[in-house]
Amino acid sequence: MTRVNLITGFLGSGKTTLLRHLLAGKPEQEKWAVLVNEFGEIGIDGALLRDSGAVLKEIPGGCMCCVNGLPMQVGLNMLLKQNRPDRLLIEPTGLGHPRQLLEMLNAPVYQPHLQLNATLTLLDARQLADPRVTANENFRDQLAATDIIIGNKSDGWNDDDRQRLQQWQDATLNGRPFIATRFGAIDPALLDLPRTNRQTLPQPAHHHAHLKRDSGLAALRLEGGTRWRRALNEGQGYVACGWIFDGATLFDGEALLAWARLASVERIKGVLRTPDGSLRINGQKGDVHVETLTAAAPDSRIELIHSQPVDWNRLQSQLLRLRLN
Repeated sequence: MTRVNLITGFLGSGKTTLLRHLLAGKPEQEKWAVLVNEFGEIGIDGALLRDSGAVLKEIPGGCMCCVNGLPMQVGLNMLLKQNRPDRLLIEPTGLGHPRQLLEMLNAPVYQPHLQLNATLTLLDARQLADPRVTANENFRDQLAATDIIIGNKSDGWNDDDRQRLQQWQDATLNGRPFIATRFGAIDPALLDLPRTNRQTLPQPAHHHAHLKRDSGLAALRLEGGTRWRRALNEGQGYVACGWIFDGATLFDGEALLAWARLASVERIKGVLRTPDGSLRINGQKGDVHVETLTAAAPDSRIELIHSQPVDWNRLQSQLLRLRLN
């Protein structure tokens, strides 16, 4: 049977970083798979996990509250039939509700094939200071459904964050493990703990639509010698806008970082090619981090998520001016 863990957490909590940490310690003799569902259309997380040594399946452009849709089930079935992994890690979008996904994984059709182990949910204590986050039903229900809470990014917490976290733990932890860490560094043995949380979650209020533009790589535009496309997606009170550029396109790394810091959006992430190597950009509410990847990315892609209307055309014009060729 394939051992399965659900890795949840709200926007910016560090799910992909945690996955990269776990995959770096994968036993050599085991075959692992990762099923990634992103809110946006571009697929940034898949690009970051592509060289992880695991089988990767991406389902971009949706949320796990749409799990009853065909793409999620087809992706899962393909992984199980074609790859027969020893372990499967599922990363839903931070805007996804866990109920339907957990129900599907527990369905009788999968019981002979899947062993559903502990669900892990990441929590950045700074999120508890944001009323928009704490009022979000997906944020609340992700934490209610989990078996283990991972207090991630602990190096960025201040005394007020820790006090709010303690109050939250006193009110809601109910004996479940809480592990504080940074950079998603956890003991892989947590993945083999059993699923014990049997709490029944409420049916999510499903108020969203997906608005897509220029969908599909065939829509790459030829402009100035480079090919690129833009895609938008909307749902759960948030809008995502992403761009993908062909592998021949190079960006000015310093100017790109300055643009990312001034974008004034709630979430930004990307993998982009520069003359000095491929950069990973990861930011939340203006706090932007950058690292140079050891392997060159095959293309450049970046995505922004925000809860308010954004002038995407203005940001796009600025981004296009950062190309070096």
